Amino acid sequence: MTGQRRVIARILSEAQDHPDVEGVHRRASAVDDNISLSTVYRTVRLFEEAGILERHEFGDGRARYEQTAAEHHDHLIDMRTGKVIEFQNEQVEKLQEAIARDLGYKLVDHRLELYGIPLEDKDK
Repeated sequence: MTGQRRVIARILSEAQDHPDVEGVHRRASAVDDNISLSTVYRTVRLFEEAGILERHEFGDGRARYEQTAAEHHDHLIDMRTGKVIEFQNEQVEKLQEAIARDLGYKLVDHRLELYGIPLEDKDK
């Protein structure tokens, strides 16, 4: 692995949010200003193909990334700010399994994304 890829890998592993490629590039460039946007794109694609990263499309026109999680989680996306909140809920998991079973299927994977605005939002 090249030094630039190591920087990109560290940026992604330390990310507490779900950055897009441009965000990863900004962070990586702060560490090594020789890292090009195309290098970030290639590296992110490579990591995604290797199963190291998960790609998400949260409806804002840009792909966002996170490390492939050891444990399943779902996402709530704040439609005003774009903030992504990860959550786990056993009731939701059981309900999804029950729905699949009722329809004659065994659930093997799923992705749940909730989109909302804060309850205290004045511009509802």
